[in-house]
Amino acid sequence: MRKTWLSLLLVFALVLSACGNTNSGKKENNAASSKNEKETVTFQSENGPVEIPAHPKRIVALWGAAYIVAFGVPVVGADAWSKASPVLQDKLKDAETVSEDDIEKIISLKPDLIVGLSTTKNIDKLNKIAPTITFTYEKYNYRDLILQYAKLVNKEDEAKKWINDFQQRAQEAGKQIRAKIGENTTVTVAENFGKQLYVYGQNWGRGTEILYQEMKLKMPKAVEEHALKPGYYAVSLEALPQFVGDYLIFCKYTEGDSDTSFMETNTFKNIPAVKNGRMFVADSKAFYFNDPITLEYQLDFFKKHFLGQ
Repeated sequence: MRKTWLSLLLVFALVLSACGNTNSGKKENNAASSKNEKETVTFQSENGPVEIPAHPKRIVALWGAAYIVAFGVPVVGADAWSKASPVLQDKLKDAETVSEDDIEKIISLKPDLIVGLSTTKNIDKLNKIAPTITFTYEKYNYRDLILQYAKLVNKEDEAKKWINDFQQRAQEAGKQIRAKIGENTTVTVAENFGKQLYVYGQNWGRGTEILYQEMKLKMPKAVEEHALKPGYYAVSLEALPQFVGDYLIFCKYTEGDSDTSFMETNTFKNIPAVKNGRMFVADSKAFYFNDPITLEYQLDFFKKHFLGQ
């Protein structure tokens, strides 16, 4: 009888052990399945849903690399404009310089995600290399563009916190600047490129998002009429004085065939903002973008030149 009970207990223990192993196996399988499910996510792009890596590790940014590295996510390839920015060089020093035409080079970088603009060429070829997301620059304000890039790399919460903090700091600086120079004082942002001069609206980089959107500084009527909607407007040297307000932020470009000799002409020197020492010259390459790194640099520039901080 005793032997019978011992046998039954042994069988019972074996059954429990088997059930435990089965449950353990189910948990491990579920964990593995959950992990696999999180390897990709669906990103709602302008052209529809796209499956992208949940945590991309080899990103090629054909435009906007700074929006990615600003949140601690490295890129393996970046466009020449981003690489040329003095405020981005440290963050992009390990990234290869690539363009939309460098198909073989992009393949060699083995990207798991490619990012560009809606105007980027060779999209069909790029999509065969890795999931490719493009943005139409004009559709977004700087905050939404930063958030779109942050979503790609699972940094949306960090991006929201940074945006809120940055807006508070920029708006406070704006109050101080307006108190110093006057509520109705106008500011113009201009740039030279090649042999052409441009003035800018409020959403085309060059610090315009800070000056006009956050600081609430005013642009001259001529700039508002011609550059606000398209974002920028080409002007001649002769017409430039009509577009320059009380202050001039001049983004100076010296590379390539860009001609800065116009700055020595009487037409330019006699612009009131220039003549009265109210022109602040910035490095165009450092002022080009509106990503978090560049925006921080621009905010410091404005606080220094307007407020002496």
